[in-house]
Amino acid sequence: MVIVLVALGLLAAAGIAFVLRQLRRRHFDRILVPYLLQSAKRRPPRPGEEVHLLLCLADHYEPKAGRVTPEVARGRVARWVREYPRLGRFHDSDGRPPRHSFFYPIEEYEPEHLDALAGLCRDGFGEVEVHLHHDRDTAGQLGRLLEHMKVLLVERHGLLSRHRETGELAYGFIHGNWALCNSRPEGRLCGVDNELEVLRQTGCYADFTMPSAPHVTQTRKINSIYYAWDHPGRPKSHDTGMDAGTGPVPPGSLLLIQGPLVLDWRHAKWGLVPRLENGCVQGSQPLHLDRLENWLRARVQVAARPDWFFVKLHAHGAIESSHDALFGESAARFHEGLARRAAEDPRFHYHYVTAREMYNLARAAEAGWKGSVADARDFLLLANCRPQAARGQGAAAAAS
Repeated sequence: MVIVLVALGLLAAAGIAFVLRQLRRRHFDRILVPYLLQSAKRRPPRPGEEVHLLLCLADHYEPKAGRVTPEVARGRVARWVREYPRLGRFHDSDGRPPRHSFFYPIEEYEPEHLDALAGLCRDGFGEVEVHLHHDRDTAGQLGRLLEHMKVLLVERHGLLSRHRETGELAYGFIHGNWALCNSRPEGRLCGVDNELEVLRQTGCYADFTMPSAPHVTQTRKINSIYYAWDHPGRPKSHDTGMDAGTGPVPPGSLLLIQGPLVLDWRHAKWGLVPRLENGCVQGSQPLHLDRLENWLRARVQVAARPDWFFVKLHAHGAIESSHDALFGESAARFHEGLARRAAEDPRFHYHYVTAREMYNLARAAEAGWKGSVADARDFLLLANCRPQAARGQGAAAAAS
């Protein structure tokens, strides 16, 4: 009997060591402690719990990905413009169609791409924000580029957004290669330690880069909507921060809106190694209702609105292998499933939101908003490129 117990103990230890090695390979060991500390709050909605799913798809939209020819890049955009509107037959709990957030790489600027995407925005299918890949940059150069491109995207294409009261231009941001705030260990693919401050000063309203797991740039802060600020002389300042709604907005800070990051034990490999649910949507990770419970379980929320579940997904949607997952039959089955769930459960509501709208909703929740999702979509920021149906109606919500 003793020999059997020893053998079982050794087998269990070997199994645990194996699982830990697999997690370390995906850099999950870096966030294991915060993940465990979140375990008390990380749970799916209970039966009968009111749920408002705020679903945002933040796309690292790169038509030139893979160093393709201009013709291929142009064709990728044309296919989106042609086929994405077919999703218009689906509508959320507010009667709105799926809405996409195109984070366009400004270092690969092509006017015809942005003109085409602006057409989709005017038809009510999404909004355009800022994406950037850079390397060995400086704060000065970065600031000048962001200011220039911000004005160009507004004046040439009618994109981005403005603050409701001041009219100041604003944009959302995703960092290329996940290297926000010079967060790669070797310092490549960015170069700017005080990037959060540069973004804030040039009109960035929020960053949507995280999560990056299994990449090495993943922050210790997970499943959060939070404020971070630069720490002089130190990269990766967004590794920590203050949760939105837990106190006054820290001076000099930038809001970061993260997507879900949880271990999926239901689909564990060999029954031992959990899969990583990181909110990525691509050919091998299509939109599917099976994933929804993990997204909700992450509970990316602002405390004042526990019924609002912020689910920010990410994709590299311009490339062909992602098309079906985002606007093909695979995507259609997902949207059909959402409608079916809402019809069967009167306490489940879903709302297609853009990155700007998700920011507005987070700030509304932070301010103690008691009203509906629909009436807070334009809480602080108004889109420059507004859907035709919304023009002339005015803002539904006002900051209080």
